[in-house]
Amino acid sequence: MPRGRLRIYLGAAPGVGKTYAMLCEGHRRRERGTDVVIGLVETHGRARTAELIAGLEIVPRMTLRHRGATFTELDVGAVIARRPKVALIDELAHTNVPGSRNVKRWQDIEEILDAGIDVISTVNIQHLESINDVVQQITGVPQRETVPDEVVRRADQVELVDMSAEALRRRMAHGNVYPPEKVDAALSNYFRVGNLTALRELALLWLADKVDEQLGRYRADHGIAETWEARERVVVALTGGPEGDTLIRRAARIADRTKGADLLAVHVTRADGLAGGDPALLARQRALVESMGGTYHQVVGDDVPRALLEFARGVNATQLVLGASRRGRIAQIFGRGVGVETTAMSGAIDVHMITHEQVKKGRERPHRSRAALTRRRRLAGWAVALTGLPLLTAVLIPFRDTLSLPSFILLFLTTVVGVALIGGMWPAITAAVAASLLLNFFFTPPTHTLTIADPENLFALVVFVLVAAAVSLIVDVAARRTREAARAGADAEILSALAGHVLRGEAAVPSLLARMRETFGLVSVTLLERRPEAGQRPDDRSDPASWRIVAGSGGKPCTCPDAAGTDVDIDGDLVLAARGRLLDASERRVIEAFAAQVAVALRQERLEEEAERARPLAEADRMRTALLAAVSHDLRTPLAAAKAAVESLRATDVEWSARDRAELLETADESLAKLDRLVANLLDMSRLQAGVLGVAAQPVAVEEIVPRAVDDLGPLAGEVTIDIPHDLPEVVADPALLERVLANVVANAVRYTPEGERVLVTASRYGERAEIRIIDRGPGVPRDSYDRIFLPFQRLGDRDNHSGVGLGLALARGLTEVMGGELTPDETPGGGLTMIVTLPIAAHGDDVPADAMEPGGGSEEFGGPGPRGPGSRGAGSRGAGSRGAGSRGAGGSAGLAGSREGGGDVR
Repeated sequence: MPRGRLRIYLGAAPGVGKTYAMLCEGHRRRERGTDVVIGLVETHGRARTAELIAGLEIVPRMTLRHRGATFTELDVGAVIARRPKVALIDELAHTNVPGSRNVKRWQDIEEILDAGIDVISTVNIQHLESINDVVQQITGVPQRETVPDEVVRRADQVELVDMSAEALRRRMAHGNVYPPEKVDAALSNYFRVGNLTALRELALLWLADKVDEQLGRYRADHGIAETWEARERVVVALTGGPEGDTLIRRAARIADRTKGADLLAVHVTRADGLAGGDPALLARQRALVESMGGTYHQVVGDDVPRALLEFARGVNATQLVLGASRRGRIAQIFGRGVGVETTAMSGAIDVHMITHEQVKKGRERPHRSRAALTRRRRLAGWAVALTGLPLLTAVLIPFRDTLSLPSFILLFLTTVVGVALIGGMWPAITAAVAASLLLNFFFTPPTHTLTIADPENLFALVVFVLVAAAVSLIVDVAARRTREAARAGADAEILSALAGHVLRGEAAVPSLLARMRETFGLVSVTLLERRPEAGQRPDDRSDPASWRIVAGSGGKPCTCPDAAGTDVDIDGDLVLAARGRLLDASERRVIEAFAAQVAVALRQERLEEEAERARPLAEADRMRTALLAAVSHDLRTPLAAAKAAVESLRATDVEWSARDRAELLETADESLAKLDRLVANLLDMSRLQAGVLGVAAQPVAVEEIVPRAVDDLGPLAGEVTIDIPHDLPEVVADPALLERVLANVVANAVRYTPEGERVLVTASRYGERAEIRIIDRGPGVPRDSYDRIFLPFQRLGDRDNHSGVGLGLALARGLTEVMGGELTPDETPGGGLTMIVTLPIAAHGDDVPADAMEPGGGSEEFGGPGPRGPGSRGAGSRGAGSRGAGSRGAGGSAGLAGSREGGGDVR
């Protein structure tokens, strides 16, 4: 059965018209005779969208119960059983209610597609997994419902439903997106012009990338090799030389001339890996490319022009930037060069030849030792040449009458080859010249003279010298290549170890310096940085006052670059100084790679430090944003209710009965009490975070505090069972604060306990501490979310703000800790959540242990310790303006912060 086709309407923000466009498409297909059904459509109360549902068949939804509430979800089985040609299914990124067939709606759609049914769906750009964090950074609103990018990229068709920011805001102001009471808050928060413009750009860019992928597949499927200038792409070729920085910056300027152009840098490496650019320069140029928003690539090929053009055509490049040739005039006579060859074969790709300071200075090849063999082998070669040839001559003289000249030549050639194998080129060439003279003098008629009578003998000796020299050269080149390969292998092993060092997370600067010192057997390695106040001077490399030590490893550190045996300039202000043995040129190349990695590690450490310093500010900004978003409803609702009640009472054109007046007064009282609780929670949370909340700690009987906390729940108190042992010792706590903690935690437990179950509050002693356990049989909380439930303004499950601002458990934990206790969650055996309040046991004979009294006890927030009489809530009575411990009088409900409205809404 062929798989169904997926079409997605992509939007930049809610309200742009994705669902409307999907329903319009459904009607168009139905009018053409296609069998179309609605699997699931969310109108969100939008009348014009709801009107379009008429005339389309609707597959009944599946009904589920969760946490005592009823929900409806897409019935995948019913859609598949109905077998329409097209199914309209809204909100691709939606998370299904627990108990559904799949966790996510896009998984439901995958099943329907596998059944051969075409699906049309919708999704907003903020729900794509790859840019979820970017959207949160822009809007300040986290998106918990996401869909993998690959799901959307696999769609057969993605259509953008586009709308300008101003038009969307006008649509919202007219009430076409959200209800009127939510419009002001939405326009001033998520739907600001800047946010909508940024989201729109993200949607356009994401869709442009998908279109580019489709174009690439089309070109590949149809074998199209020539460039299609659908999108500007600038490729810059890097050789690993010092001119690379100039080329990159010029290519970046070329790319910047076209909005949205791509910048790609490429370096061609030889297949044998024995020649290439400077790794330190390439590492620095790679960082430069990436800092300019480009990408770095490396390809392998012996034919550099062909490799460059194959890469450029593969990425559909429109322009190629090359550096002018560094070869001298003589070298250009024997070959046209990479630039000329590339230009000749470029076809439709524009080639830019950029001049630079290195033009015609020749290629800077890596410095190598001139000798391919060790000194010991070279000396051995000279010894064999000086002793072997005379000895061979003495041995062959008696055979002059029996052997011919070609035989003597072959024997001497064998000796020369042996010298080449042992000592390399120069001993072998010397041996070849000496052997030709010995052959001429002792074995070529007339003997004992350098005169050669037969021209054939002269030709044979000349060929002998040329063959001997050629063999010597080949042997020397082979030995050099072998040594270079061995050195390259060693360098690769060192760099591989460095890469593994980084991948294992050991990329701290001291660790890298220690690894470098151990690898090369150095005495010390020091990273120096030029002091900003010193500035750059010609003589500052020898002035210790101009440099500061960033990090070091080993013995006595270098205090300035000139004090080092080997120094590597990383950039204008960083220098890596090594003290110890002198390093050869090949080792210095690897040192430069280490230096580049050290610089990256240093920058990363400093970025992390800056991020750590900025984290408190970001957290404060996040909390401020969350607070404004959370309290926007909770502040307006009680204020509006109280205002309406008071205005009704003050109205002179209506005669209110006594019962009506009482109801209006009760409404105003309840609304103002709710507002009082919310403000009390916010104030106490701010005091907790500022560390200025005073505590009046004293011995407290748990069996007296728990019933009062439960009573504060009002009608919900009947769902709580209290089981406190009468012999439980007193604990050290502030009576009023402990009551607020228990009220918040118990209210949260009651909210999530299923019908027919009760919340159990019990307590017991463990050593010198007492534990108060609030046990519920609700859905529980995953262990990995235990810390999240104590964050201010946090609710698990992405709930709305209509049930409180989410301060309940955050405030409860803060109040518990300020009293010297702990509030921790645990699993309830058999299902549910158990919240444990742990407090110290009061010492016998003392009012309060010295270490249990917080500084500031008895401050203006709470009264000092006093006698605890029956029915009192703590020390001191609660008078006007006092929110401390005391008997519950007027305004006493302020102590119930978060029990219902204030928060604790966490699951």
